Amino acid sequence: MTDAGVAESIRRGMADCSPAERKVARVLLSAYPSAGFETVARLAERAGVSGPTVLRFVHRLGYRGFPDFQEALRHDLDERSASPLRILASRPPADGEPQGLRDRAAAITTGTIQRTFDDVSTHDLERCVELISQASGSVVIAGGRYSNLLGRVLALHLEQLRPRVRMLSDQPSARAAMVEDLGRRDVMVLFDYRRYEEQTLRLARHARARHTAVVLFTDTFLSPIASEADVVLASETAAPSPFDALTPALALIETVVAGCFERLGDAAVDRMARADRAAADLGLY
Repeated sequence: MTDAGVAESIRRGMADCSPAERKVARVLLSAYPSAGFETVARLAERAGVSGPTVLRFVHRLGYRGFPDFQEALRHDLDERSASPLRILASRPPADGEPQGLRDRAAAITTGTIQRTFDDVSTHDLERCVELISQASGSVVIAGGRYSNLLGRVLALHLEQLRPRVRMLSDQPSARAAMVEDLGRRDVMVLFDYRRYEEQTLRLARHARARHTAVVLFTDTFLSPIASEADVVLASETAAPSPFDALTPALALIETVVAGCFERLGDAAVDRMARADRAAADLGLY
């Protein structure tokens, strides 16, 4: 198995599955993680397939059997809720000679970014660019305690390329009004990483109810929003500190911005030029 969480492994594995096995995957993801703790017979019934199909699916993912799959699921649940202190406590001791901070950080960071790009879905990346660049309504962006910082980076770039890019307001009445205005012409971009936040999940469900496309940036353990999202872009979290890495997520954001710039073409260049003229007129920079 890879370093990905169980949910992300299921999502990645769907492309290689038979139609019947994909039914099992969809049931597991739509009711993750509880569906994974049901019996083989119950899971097969929910998916409308046979028991052997469920077993073939977990074997295809690389597990020896269903008990092995459920054991991995229990471990995954611990990882999904891990705090920085728990991550630090679970980190194995370094072998051999102590490595300097620069070399250690470089090895971990480059590896984390490389695995992120190796595993990200080309289809999801291109679909994300398409949804954001072609939305005829608004692109509304929101995140959580820390991930809101990532959302602001994306918003600051996108607002230079296209109109109607907005961070979801922190002010309750303004936030409610912005969410109420969502419709099928809009796109909601959400950032949600482990120790996932219920308020962000509620935003996704509200957006789906209003037929708004949902783009999710998350980690490889997969936010519960993944089952509500049209697009999921997952990044690895390994870092030299006890805190989850933001660098791989930033690399994905910069890739999406590059894709939107290419997709929008002359319209983006014209908007940037107009913004520069307005800034000069106002003495902003």
